[in-house]
Amino acid sequence: MRDFTWHVFKQTGDIEAYLLYKEMHNLGAAELGSLPGPEDDEGNVADEE
Repeated sequence: MRDFTWHVFKQTGDIEAYLLYKEMHNLGAAELGSLPGPEDDEGNVADEE
């Protein structure tokens, strides 16, 4: 869906399509931020010192 809104923005220049694209991007980034990633590994010794 994000690709579709970007395509619509590119073709039409419609600011509403761009704002929807950015909102969807931000929501996706927030969802990814809630998942544990490689930086959350327990094997990171630098945080323990």
